[in-house]
Amino acid sequence: MKLLKSAGILLVVFGLLISLVGCGGKTAENKPAENKPEAKKEKLVVGVDASFVPFEFLNQQTGKYEGFDIDLWAEIAKELGLEYELKPMDFNGLIPALQSGAIDAALAGMTIKEERKQKVDFSIPYYDAGLLVLVRADNNDIKGVQDLKGKVVATKTGTTSYDYAVKIPGVKEVKPFPNIDGAYMELISGAADAVVFDSPNVLYYANTTGKGKVKPVGDLLEGQQYGFAFPKGSKLVPEVNKVLEKLFENGKYDELYEKWFGQKPKQKPVAR
Repeated sequence: MKLLKSAGILLVVFGLLISLVGCGGKTAENKPAENKPEAKKEKLVVGVDASFVPFEFLNQQTGKYEGFDIDLWAEIAKELGLEYELKPMDFNGLIPALQSGAIDAALAGMTIKEERKQKVDFSIPYYDAGLLVLVRADNNDIKGVQDLKGKVVATKTGTTSYDYAVKIPGVKEVKPFPNIDGAYMELISGAADAVVFDSPNVLYYANTTGKGKVKPVGDLLEGQQYGFAFPKGSKLVPEVNKVLEKLFENGKYDELYEKWFGQKPKQKPVAR
């Protein structure tokens, strides 16, 4: 009798276990897929060269990054619903960082060049620029690039300005600096005779910090266009282009341009 009683108990327990397993399996099968929590959207990492006024720079008073590029990107991100964080980097490190996937985009007033296009993808142009020669305010000998023979020229390393400066006929020496502020200080101290650099930055500096100390001379050199840079094959490029076109049309681009350059653009950038 004891044996029969024990066997009966075991059968009941076994039956309950089968029932529980069966219920569990049914619950797993019938669980609707839409109830699964969605993966959190990744935050983009956006590299910035924080020393290129007025495109991107650190406001020492507020501790925040400001500039034309910063504002324009903020509008793009708002339109596309993108979350992002800004990562300050040396200009020369931006393209390698894009290539390695360390950053998802770069804001740096970066000139669109064929050799760069082999390494990264660019948005459509968002700014037309060129190069300018800057000299001390009391210098009346240098009136343009043609007068730089035998002179010392300062500029920023790794830029189109440097590429241009080293090709100026007869220039005595080209001094490259990791940021353009160093080149401007070299000019004011008298250790350089001129600075060759991007026109918007030169004009901004001449009208703010360098006012009364320096002056731009000569004509605009080498027409250039700036674009936002992305890793090769980035899906962001067509989306960003679409928003840029929208901002060109709805007046927001003009509003930001006037905020940072004191006037509305004469024309919208068109890819060359």
